[in-house]
Amino acid sequence: MTNAPLVRIVSFGYGHDDPPTATITYDLRVLFRNPHRDPAMRYLTGLDDAVYTHVLATPGIERVATNAADTARGLLADTGGPIVIATGCVGGRHRSVGMARRIAEHLHAAGTDVDIDHRDVHRDVLPTVTHRAH
Repeated sequence: MTNAPLVRIVSFGYGHDDPPTATITYDLRVLFRNPHRDPAMRYLTGLDDAVYTHVLATPGIERVATNAADTARGLLADTGGPIVIATGCVGGRHRSVGMARRIAEHLHAAGTDVDIDHRDVHRDVLPTVTHRAH
């Protein structure tokens, strides 16, 4: 029997439910552009290449992803884990999923096992009015 990964990443949407309990939560709603605003991406998710590429091209995203992975690895070294990273956006389908994927890539590249749970990626797209403030 293998041990569960010591780092778990949960992407979620603030518009669906309360944030998950996490060691560190990244709120992506304000600083990072929202793919929901592009009708061609609205019904896609961060699991789709077009959305993932769009999210990664957003200024500041790579810095946050790199720092999140470095922080998780540092906390693992300091505490032994487990570490839970939560990434949240409005609907839990675009930015949060893309960020979770990117953090996981950084952690995998550093030899850290990761479990990812995209909590709300399967949920219905929230109305555009929900996204207006974010």
